Amino acid sequence: MNFPKKVEIGDITVRDGFQHEEIFIPTDAKIWVAEQLILAGYKKIELTNFGNPKGMPQFKDAEILMKGIRNSKLVSDLIGGVEITAVTIREQAVERAIQAKNEGWGPDRILMMVSTSESHHQKNSGLSLEEYWKVAEESIQKAHDAGIKVNGTVSTIWGCPIEGPTDMNKAIEFTKRWLSIGADDIEHADHDGSASPDRVYKYYSMLLNAIPETEKHIVHFHTTRGWGLANVLAALQVGMTRFEATMGGIGGQPANFVSGVPVSGTGSYYYRDPNITGLVSSEDLLVMFDEMGIETGINVDKALDIGRMVERIVGRRLRSESIKSGRIPKTLSGRK
Repeated sequence: MNFPKKVEIGDITVRDGFQHEEIFIPTDAKIWVAEQLILAGYKKIELTNFGNPKGMPQFKDAEILMKGIRNSKLVSDLIGGVEITAVTIREQAVERAIQAKNEGWGPDRILMMVSTSESHHQKNSGLSLEEYWKVAEESIQKAHDAGIKVNGTVSTIWGCPIEGPTDMNKAIEFTKRWLSIGADDIEHADHDGSASPDRVYKYYSMLLNAIPETEKHIVHFHTTRGWGLANVLAALQVGMTRFEATMGGIGGQPANFVSGVPVSGTGSYYYRDPNITGLVSSEDLLVMFDEMGIETGINVDKALDIGRMVERIVGRRLRSESIKSGRIPKTLSGRK
């Protein structure tokens, strides 16, 4: 088995993780998590969504949150080396990000998203795919002019919770299209846990045959059916080196019920139990990489401490095994 010696892990707890929670996570708690992640060594953090907070109130504090981390005294010496991302699905959110950048507190990078499934894409964006591609091309140019990088995400690669099976070849075509209109990197997303390890291996093999620059590609797995780390292993075997995860494995569809109030979110949940839809656990991923001798540049013990605190913030047991079991002892008398 041939694995990379070094990988990059981006943490998206504060955005993707908390967006699925049915209680509003206090802004101060979000800032604390982001600060601690930076202190632990994370260089890529997805912080918020600049879309309309009416349907996704978890992001009503986007401006306060962005300014809070930009002005944090705790990480002032480190923030210059950290890439902060905000999600901007539609053009209004892109404009908001550009204005924020011009005012000195905006994101370094924004994320736009297409799904290979037309119905899933329509539900997420409110536009047809062809309409969205036009918006994306214009938005990328505007963002670049403002000094903002753009990530182009491709979703429903391995299946769609609405339509069912999808064609992986279409995701390769969409990746090429993103790059052709100027996207800086591509997130390849299994947003509902449809991917199985054999098809993960097949897809990333196809991808690197078509576009071999691994630095342009980001691996994003949900672990709805418990296959998350197995899928990471399959992607590693192909040679992928950039991954995303969340503390406690939280995340998923934006909540449609927040702090006692029904909201639109993205509509009804795809799965009856909303607590099974999260991403691969950052803590478990880090401990696994550490055991495999794969360098991440992240303080594993500090990450485990953050994970334990995230459990307290959300108020329930999360899906990390490592925050309970800890790292594997390296000697008879103690831990590493």
